[in-house]
Amino acid sequence: MWKEVVDKFGGLPSQKRVVELLLEMGLKVTPAGKIAAGGIEIPRTQIAKRVGVDRRVVDMAVKRILNDPDLRRIFGNMRSIAFLVDVAPLLGLSVVIIHPEDARARGILGAVATVIAKSGISIRQAVSDDPYLVDDPKLTIITDKKIPGWVIEEIGQLKGVRGVQIH
Repeated sequence: MWKEVVDKFGGLPSQKRVVELLLEMGLKVTPAGKIAAGGIEIPRTQIAKRVGVDRRVVDMAVKRILNDPDLRRIFGNMRSIAFLVDVAPLLGLSVVIIHPEDARARGILGAVATVIAKSGISIRQAVSDDPYLVDDPKLTIITDKKIPGWVIEEIGQLKGVRGVQIH
């Protein structure tokens, strides 16, 4: 579905960059045309600055979203989440990043979760990059304790896994 959303901005590369940022960050477009995260309004100038466009490009992208019922429904229901990857070590958690051979393949998350569960370790968070939005998508798993080497090795041998990183 994301591909269809981004495709609605085909031929409009500047607006497409705005939409990609909204998707990446989980930013909502309200019925009033405001851009928000968790109810906090994000100034359009900040969005424009981040993607390197004029604020009017952001205005046009928002207008396009509000005028398309499918886009309005999708962006009206977006939600940001707290991604713990950067603070995990400070919280005593471990981070494992799985690089898939093909992020569109089925079963990678389930297989990885099974291996981790077998070891008696709890998964606190699992975030998978969307292959339609990210050039090099990966699966990030945050666990409640350090993962032993044998678990990393077993994950690395799973079908569809190209590589494993520990942080």
